[in-house]
Amino acid sequence: MARVQMYTRFERLWHWSQAILVISMLITGFEIHGLYTIFGFEQAVDLHIIVAWILLGLWVFAMFWHLTTGEWKQYIPSSANKMMAMARYYGVDIILGGGVPYKKTRQQKLNPLERMELLLLNVLILPIVWISGLLYLFYTSWEALGLGSLSLGTVALVHTAMAFAMLVFLVNHLYFGLTTSKKPLGYVKALITGYEDEKG
Repeated sequence: MARVQMYTRFERLWHWSQAILVISMLITGFEIHGLYTIFGFEQAVDLHIIVAWILLGLWVFAMFWHLTTGEWKQYIPSSANKMMAMARYYGVDIILGGGVPYKKTRQQKLNPLERMELLLLNVLILPIVWISGLLYLFYTSWEALGLGSLSLGTVALVHTAMAFAMLVFLVNHLYFGLTTSKKPLGYVKALITGYEDEKG
C-alpha cells in the first residue's frame, strides 16, 4: 500500500471551514425558527447573516478553485451500474464482507454515490439555499426588483426545506465518513493530514 496525498491543503481548509460555517448556519437558522434559544432571536439573525456572507464568499472562491484546477471533474456522475454496485456494497456487502466495487485514487476521490450526492448538493440544494436566502434577506427590495408577486412565506418555506436537506446531507456525510473506513476514523484523519493509503 502506498501513502498518497489525497487532499490538498486548500481542500482540507475548504472542507473544515465549510463544515463549521454550515453547522453555524443550521444552528442559528433553526433558532430563528424558534426551535430553541442559544443566542437570542436578534443575535441569531445577525450571526446567520454574517456567517451566510462568509460562506457565500468561501463557496465562490471554491467554485473558482474547482474550475481552474480541473477538480470539478470529480463530480462527473458515474454510470447507473456503478452507482448500484456501490449501493449494494453499502447495503449488503459491507456487512457480509464483500469487496469494495470502487478504487479511490487522487484522480477519482469520490465513489459513484458520493459523486451523485455532491453533484445534487452543488447544482440543486445549494443554489436554492442561496437564491431563497438572498430573496429572504432582501425582501424589502422585491417591489423595486419586480418581484412583488412572490410570497415571503413560500420563500421562507423553501429556504427551511433546503436547510433540512442540508442537515440530511450532513448526517449522511458524517455517518458514512465515520463508519465505512477500514481504519477507525480513517477518512477523518485523511481530511486532517491530507494523506491516505492507496491500495496498489
